[in-house]
Amino acid sequence: MDTHYVFPPASAYALNRVLYSLKSDAAFRERYVADPPRVMGEAGLDEQAQGALVGFDRDRLVALGAHPYLVFMAQLRVAMTREPGTFEEF
Repeated sequence: MDTHYVFPPASAYALNRVLYSLKSDAAFRERYVADPPRVMGEAGLDEQAQGALVGFDRDRLVALGAHPYLVFMAQLRVAMTREPGTFEEF
């Protein structure tokens, strides 16, 4: 039986940790917006994950094991940081 949701694999922990930090940690998010390659490298993301994260390629990120909710929220928070005033703060 196919399931609708598949839990992220342990191999995607670093990627999901970065996404969670982008969603929840304003200081981390500011560092990421200022220098994404450095922050992703420090977080230990491989080249595939880095490439998918730079463009927030949802399908690639999920295929790499990212949690869909974290992808959505991280992308939203990064956009809010890059373009303050464009989104209503919540």
